[in-house]
Amino acid sequence: MVKLRLKRCGRKQRAVYRIVAIDGRSRREGKDLCKLGFYDPINSQTSLNIPAILYFLEKGAQPTGTLFDIFKRAGVFYKFRKKVN
Repeated sequence: MVKLRLKRCGRKQRAVYRIVAIDGRSRREGKDLCKLGFYDPINSQTSLNIPAILYFLEKGAQPTGTLFDIFKRAGVFYKFRKKVN
Protein backbone atom coordinates (compact mmCIF):
# COMPACT_ATOMS: atom_id res chain seq x y z
CA MET A 1 0.00 0.00 0.00
CA VAL A 2 1.30 3.44 -0.92
CA LYS A 3 1.27 6.15 1.73
CA LEU A 4 1.74 9.88 1.47
CA ARG A 5 4.11 10.75 4.27
CA LEU A 6 6.51 13.39 5.60
CA LYS A 7 10.24 12.66 5.20
CA ARG A 8 12.51 14.63 7.53
CA CYS A 9 15.30 16.80 6.09
CA GLY A 10 17.20 19.82 7.35
CA ARG A 11 19.55 20.13 10.28
CA LYS A 12 19.28 19.61 14.02
CA GLN A 13 16.52 21.68 15.68
CA ARG A 14 15.57 23.05 12.23
CA ALA A 15 13.47 20.35 10.60
CA VAL A 16 12.07 20.69 7.10
CA TYR A 17 9.95 17.91 5.66
CA ARG A 18 9.55 16.58 2.14
CA ILE A 19 6.14 15.28 1.19
CA VAL A 20 6.67 11.93 -0.52
CA ALA A 21 4.79 8.91 -1.80
CA ILE A 22 6.36 5.85 -0.22
CA ASP A 23 5.61 2.16 0.32
CA GLY A 24 3.76 1.76 3.62
CA ARG A 25 6.20 -0.86 4.89
CA SER A 26 9.25 1.40 4.42
CA ARG A 27 10.82 3.38 7.22
CA ARG A 28 10.53 7.17 7.37
CA GLU A 29 13.86 7.79 5.64
CA GLY A 30 13.39 4.97 3.10
CA LYS A 31 13.43 5.22 -0.68
CA ASP A 32 10.48 7.24 -1.92
CA LEU A 33 8.46 6.65 -5.08
CA CYS A 34 7.93 10.33 -5.87
CA LYS A 35 8.55 13.73 -4.26
CA LEU A 36 5.31 15.70 -4.00
CA GLY A 37 6.37 18.90 -2.24
CA PHE A 38 7.79 20.21 1.02
CA TYR A 39 6.58 21.53 4.36
CA ASP A 40 8.43 23.93 6.68
CA PRO A 41 6.61 24.05 10.04
CA ILE A 42 8.86 26.80 11.45
CA ASN A 43 8.14 29.33 8.69
CA SER A 44 4.70 27.84 7.88
CA GLN A 45 5.61 27.37 4.20
CA THR A 46 4.13 24.65 2.05
CA SER A 47 4.76 23.77 -1.57
CA LEU A 48 2.60 21.09 -3.19
CA ASN A 49 2.63 19.37 -6.57
CA ILE A 50 -1.18 19.12 -6.78
CA PRO A 51 -1.44 17.02 -10.00
CA ALA A 52 0.94 14.39 -8.61
CA ILE A 53 -0.89 14.31 -5.27
CA LEU A 54 -4.24 13.86 -7.03
CA TYR A 55 -2.74 11.04 -9.13
CA PHE A 56 -1.65 9.12 -6.02
CA LEU A 57 -4.94 9.76 -4.20
CA GLU A 58 -6.85 8.38 -7.20
CA LYS A 59 -4.69 5.25 -7.07
CA GLY A 60 -5.65 4.72 -3.41
CA ALA A 61 -2.69 6.22 -1.52
CA GLN A 62 -3.43 7.05 2.12
CA PRO A 63 -2.12 10.33 3.60
CA THR A 64 -0.93 10.41 7.21
CA GLY A 65 -2.80 12.53 9.76
CA THR A 66 -0.54 15.56 9.46
CA LEU A 67 -0.62 15.47 5.68
CA PHE A 68 -4.40 15.13 5.74
CA ASP A 69 -4.56 18.46 7.62
CA ILE A 70 -2.05 20.12 5.24
CA PHE A 71 -3.99 18.92 2.19
CA LYS A 72 -7.26 20.07 3.71
CA ARG A 73 -5.89 23.59 4.26
CA ALA A 74 -4.60 23.67 0.68
CA GLY A 75 -7.93 22.52 -0.77
CA VAL A 76 -6.57 19.31 -2.30
CA PHE A 77 -9.60 17.23 -1.30
CA TYR A 78 -11.96 19.77 -2.86
CA LYS A 79 -10.07 19.37 -6.15
CA PHE A 80 -10.01 15.57 -5.67
CA ARG A 81 -13.80 15.38 -5.25
CA LYS A 82 -14.32 17.71 -8.20
CA LYS A 83 -12.08 15.55 -10.38
CA VAL A 84 -13.73 12.27 -9.31
CA ASN A 85 -17.30 13.50 -9.85
